[in-house]
Amino acid sequence: MSQKKQPNIVLIFTDNQQASTLACYGNSEIHTPNLDRLAQQGMVFDNAFCPNAFCSPCRASVLTGLLPSQHGVHSWIDDRNMAEWPENWHALDGLRTLPGTLQQAGYKTALCGKYHLGEPTSVMDGFDYWCTMADGHVRSFYRNPITENGETYDHNGHTVDLFTQRGIGFMEEQAASDTPFFLYLPYPAPYGHWPATREADRNRFSALYDDCPMTSIPREGLSKEAVEAYLLRHTYSGDGLDYSMILRAPNDLPTLRNYYAQISMVDDGVGQIMDALERLGLAEDTILVFTSDHGMSVGQHGFWGHGAATYPSNMHKAAHSVPLLVRHGPSVGANQRSSTMVSNMDLYSTLLDYAGQPNDQGALNVPSRSLRPLLNGQSGDWGEDAVYSEQEETRVIRTAEFAYFKRFKADGDNPFSDALYDVANDPSETANLISDPAFADVCADLAARIDTFFDAHTLPAADLWKGGTPKQNTERAELWRAAWGRDWAPTYAYDGG
Repeated sequence: MSQKKQPNIVLIFTDNQQASTLACYGNSEIHTPNLDRLAQQGMVFDNAFCPNAFCSPCRASVLTGLLPSQHGVHSWIDDRNMAEWPENWHALDGLRTLPGTLQQAGYKTALCGKYHLGEPTSVMDGFDYWCTMADGHVRSFYRNPITENGETYDHNGHTVDLFTQRGIGFMEEQAASDTPFFLYLPYPAPYGHWPATREADRNRFSALYDDCPMTSIPREGLSKEAVEAYLLRHTYSGDGLDYSMILRAPNDLPTLRNYYAQISMVDDGVGQIMDALERLGLAEDTILVFTSDHGMSVGQHGFWGHGAATYPSNMHKAAHSVPLLVRHGPSVGANQRSSTMVSNMDLYSTLLDYAGQPNDQGALNVPSRSLRPLLNGQSGDWGEDAVYSEQEETRVIRTAEFAYFKRFKADGDNPFSDALYDVANDPSETANLISDPAFADVCADLAARIDTFFDAHTLPAADLWKGGTPKQNTERAELWRAAWGRDWAPTYAYDGG
């Protein structure tokens, strides 16, 4: 089949997975032959990171090219409160989105997987086909209510298999047409949280890990900051979720083995998608991207989980790094690797670039950058070799040499210390150099760069550091109320979008 003017796009997401859990990133215990094959056919980004280490904010950033302090989703969308939401509420309403822009450009669009950005039984603007699950907080990989184009039904099988099948079905429908398509396939695995990774169900890859020693999972002493986060959640978030897993999971072998078995399930789904593209004659006409919403500590630094699993929040590499693999035969050479600092948020601009569409967001300054120069071997056109991220009270700059965590200060008072890690010489980020006078100039420079970047990339209504509010949920309500008054509270929308 000849190459179309606008390429098809398949964007595959995993849920809660740092890069080092894949074989193509050096993990010798994981079984991911299909992702290894994908890595060999395109480019692997060795320094890909997320703009936030929570599911919902990262999904919002990839679909809009904006930071949480612009789109307003700062924390996970808490679907336990769904009954209180406005009718048919979607967190990205009013914003220009990747699917919406592609749909307007003539693409057929589909979501097959975990949504976690609003009401799952109504279709987010921009999607022609809609197949999702009820829970954003994945309680099980099996026995899930599924909504498919307005019809809700119970599905007893593994959701990775279901969403893979629906994605292939969508591609088969488009194969005979000259219309380009966008398939967004956000798998609800490997996830890693309880109860999903503690359930007794075994998938077809579980036996691979029955005797695995799991030495790729570190065993470290408990983090004081993780204990503080557990106590904070227990006090303010109720007992609806089992947060004790943050402290217990790294030493729970059944959890570790289940988590790896779910990664192999995802790998199998990716293989089926790759095989379908070949069978349908679409492989050369399709940009295939594999990434994760955010990283996840699997024991590193003494806890299990995401950036807000500690108090104060962290953006250590374990919770911040994501796999990023891109294949596009006409423009990306095989067996390529890039060490440039990139964000999965850059996929917004990249995919719109390939589709011939602008990445603008009206008055908002878009931080997302097109990866196309890097994919085409033109790294000199990339610009600043750094990524910026935020986790409510923590903002981060990460370069090839350093990672600097800057914490919120209310009226000059800083209850938390900033942090500096020399990642070039301390890649595990074990030694905090913030008080070392030899690095005072480095700290001052990186802190100033964070301020400059966020001054240029915030919407005042969504900027928590200046009294703004998050959409729907926050992990740090008491901190923000102490700073901005007892009436401060999350919202569902901002005036003007």
